[in-house]
Amino acid sequence: MRRDELETIWLRLTRVDLPGVAASHGWPVRHDHCFARILLDNACGGRWCDHVAGRPAYRHAPPEMLNRAIAFGEACLADSALLPLLNARSLRWCGKGGGSSGLA
Repeated sequence: MRRDELETIWLRLTRVDLPGVAASHGWPVRHDHCFARILLDNACGGRWCDHVAGRPAYRHAPPEMLNRAIAFGEACLADSALLPLLNARSLRWCGKGGGSSGLA
């Protein structure tokens, strides 16, 4: 997939699709930048800012990382229980607690 196509999917996912279902799923986040943090952190296995040099992150992330982040987002749309788990893990990586995620 071309880079511009990946970025278009990313932006739709983080700005429209995920925020659009957040309230009905009872998710703890609602804002696009929160979804971006969660997905990118989980795609790289730690704080995205330790792995991506530049902002906005989606423009500077390697294609493999962006693909993984998109896959996490699509998985969250398919299984609403996943997003809170990914968020908790991301928050722990960021030093903000996040409680038990149920994920290793």
